[in-house]
Amino acid sequence: MINHLWQSTIFAVAAGCLTLAFHKNRAQVRYGLWLSASVKFLVPFAFLLSLGSRVEWAPVTQRMVAAPTASFALLEISQPFASTLPLPPSAKTGHAFTALAIFAVWACGFAVIALLRFRGWLRIRDAVRSSTPLGIPATIQTRSSPGLLEPGVVGLFRPILLLPTGVEQRLTPQQLQAILAHELCHFRRRDNLTSAIHMLVEAIFWFHPLVWWIGARLLEERERACDEAVLSLGNEPHDYAEGILNVCKSYLESPLSCVSGVTGSDLRKRIQAILTGRIARNLNFAKKLVLAVWGLAALVIPIAAGIITASGIRAPMQLAALKFETASVKACGAFRKGIFPMYSPGRLMHSQCTTVERLIEQAYGLFANDRWNPGTSLMVTGPAWTRSELYEVDARAAKPQSRATMNGLMLQALLEDKFKLKAHRESSEVPVYVLTVAASGPKLQAFQGSCITRDFDNPPSASDCGTARVYANGFELKAATIADLCTGLSVFLDRHVVDETRITGKFNMQLDLSAEDHELLNRPRALPAVSDPTGPASPPLNVSGVKTALQKLGLNLVPTRRPSELLVIDRVERPIA
Repeated sequence: MINHLWQSTIFAVAAGCLTLAFHKNRAQVRYGLWLSASVKFLVPFAFLLSLGSRVEWAPVTQRMVAAPTASFALLEISQPFASTLPLPPSAKTGHAFTALAIFAVWACGFAVIALLRFRGWLRIRDAVRSSTPLGIPATIQTRSSPGLLEPGVVGLFRPILLLPTGVEQRLTPQQLQAILAHELCHFRRRDNLTSAIHMLVEAIFWFHPLVWWIGARLLEERERACDEAVLSLGNEPHDYAEGILNVCKSYLESPLSCVSGVTGSDLRKRIQAILTGRIARNLNFAKKLVLAVWGLAALVIPIAAGIITASGIRAPMQLAALKFETASVKACGAFRKGIFPMYSPGRLMHSQCTTVERLIEQAYGLFANDRWNPGTSLMVTGPAWTRSELYEVDARAAKPQSRATMNGLMLQALLEDKFKLKAHRESSEVPVYVLTVAASGPKLQAFQGSCITRDFDNPPSASDCGTARVYANGFELKAATIADLCTGLSVFLDRHVVDETRITGKFNMQLDLSAEDHELLNRPRALPAVSDPTGPASPPLNVSGVKTALQKLGLNLVPTRRPSELLVIDRVERPIA
């Protein structure tokens, strides 16, 4: 939320500066800029990045090539602020209470704003219910209300023009015509709907003073835009100004900004502008181009950055900024068990002896896009030695980094530097295991109690969800989902495991393995051949014991083929000693 607030604030300030360049142009242009600043509070950059990440960059392959520097900047500003020091487990409870207190204060403010809006809506509803149809010819339904509310357009999707009873006696025909033209302009512009959108922004972000300032600018430019439209229709400025003043003498302003009246904003400035009778300039080509670039940049760049992120494309500047300060790669003689690299919080990453293939899966799958991706289906195919030869990586970051960054983007840069890795992505049908529910139904032990989502940047805690422990005859999971189980099985088995159980919730699960099957936990995984032109793959491992253990939980492990994302290695070299 803090990230979204400062990003939206900067966007609003930029929009405000841009309005200065259009101060001599029509008010509707400036209104559009302020409206974009308002809507930005409802659309985080992270949402646009997420939309882009769901777009397939190419139908078959996705090449990892150089990307625009702008995408790197968007990726950086969309990320949350990182703590330079990990929080101790004892601080988690305090942070939870602080978050709850902040939420309570926000909820109270939201409730007050909502109550005030609701009270104003009740007044408008009573005025509509007591109104009667009028025979004034117009493109919108017109009704007469006995109250003292000024003339205004009421309603969001099926608006009506509400006129106070007797208004035609208080205004001359020319004045009434100008006032009606003003209200019909609000109707054509859909000002009620856009004002309601900003009212929602004000209710959610009531604590942000810039939001209220934007609301005042929207009201000012909205009324000025309609004033300009009325004058452009040929109405006399003096009659129009007198009509507005007569309405102010006799009627009350609308209690809601989403009910477009005629007396809003600064009346002194409006009357002065109306009496001059000048029509603002139209946009020239250069200013139209500036607006087009502004709109496209606000939408296209974040979405494109999301596509780039999902496609595994990295800009050279991004890789340079995310390189380890020092890094060494050593060949290992024997595999030592350990699923994920260990590291000293914030600066050090140390991978126990493992295969290059597993490091690639980790960098481009499990920790891709600077976040933990459980249950990822990314598979890697390339030379046979990437699945058999073992290496140990020791690296130090120049400044504190999150675990996701070190094991994702920074490890990607290390692989491309030390192993000269070049690869592309494909969608292909590959061998997998499908986890399904047995005919007898699941036999899972539901987790009772509460747990905390694992924070990988802090030391593990017994209260973390999804904790795993390997023991002499197998392994067990505590407060784990089926997706956690599939992730663990995918590490040890010869194929990825895809969840098709549709089981939700958290469970305590224990898989008992025989001594022979337990060797699965102490060997690097070897994928069967998918597309390996350089040599045969290692034979599939014996998974009968795992299947038997899963059957005790009421689950079946079925070998089959499924469409999956495949990372095809185009080039990889053994590191120089």
